[in-house]
Amino acid sequence: MDTTKRRGLSLSQKYGKYWYKFSRNRLSIVGLIAIGTVVFVAIFAPWISPYPQSAGLYVNFNQASLPPSATHLFGTDEYGRDVLSRLMFGFRYSLELVVVVLSLDVIPGVVLGLIAGYFITRWFSTLIMRVADVFIAVPPLILALSVVAILKPGGINAFLAIALAWWPWYTRLVYGQASSIRNEDYVHAAQLAGASSTHIMFREILPNILGSILTKVSLDGGWTILIGAALSYVGLGAQAPIPDLGTMISDGSAYLPAQWWISIFPALAIVVVILGFNLIGDGVNDMFSSEIR
Repeated sequence: MDTTKRRGLSLSQKYGKYWYKFSRNRLSIVGLIAIGTVVFVAIFAPWISPYPQSAGLYVNFNQASLPPSATHLFGTDEYGRDVLSRLMFGFRYSLELVVVVLSLDVIPGVVLGLIAGYFITRWFSTLIMRVADVFIAVPPLILALSVVAILKPGGINAFLAIALAWWPWYTRLVYGQASSIRNEDYVHAAQLAGASSTHIMFREILPNILGSILTKVSLDGGWTILIGAALSYVGLGAQAPIPDLGTMISDGSAYLPAQWWISIFPALAIVVVILGFNLIGDGVNDMFSSEIR
């Protein structure tokens, strides 16, 4: 067998071991199924939602404020829009928020953390961490609310505001681990072999802290959705007629407790998504933590 085939077999065995360790946590499988279902519903919402027109500019006062029934499983809101259909489309905005925010945060946060942790004695390491500390000192929700309040309320500005509040947590996490790993023997061996700083940071240090990063990414998926829903709840997130879980809760809160279904079902959807991401995070942590005996 040639080198390529042997390397491919080795990678297959490695990923198979990771999956086995992840699958041993049954709750993590439940979380994976939950998030997979949410992703499926979000992608195919225009085709599988019972009343897709409810996701746009649609009013039908003849069907307004109907309780859950066989026709409308989650009832209708004050404008006669089907709550289930809007919830399905609301998953789209929530998942877009997760993808955009984490894409904007993880890469720069990790790179800055690696630079600060590896060059810990340099002045720019101190500068990076002091700037990160300033952002960390302000709670993410408060910072996001302040930024969106300054900017024009809307989905894009909400994405940017949450991303601005979230990157220093990755920098702090990677800095703490990279600053300790830089003194390991294999790092010194790479330095003596003449490896560049870039090679050491991304080929020696980063693979050894990847588990912690992926675990945080999994957990942050739920927190990102929660903060995005909070922004929408106060009118600073997604704007009408875009369906959003936080906006749906806010609109329905004025009709509690009589018309409970308008707010309760979107709130339960947020709970399910957050729980799913947290269960996946537990599985990812188990996947990288201990070796199989």
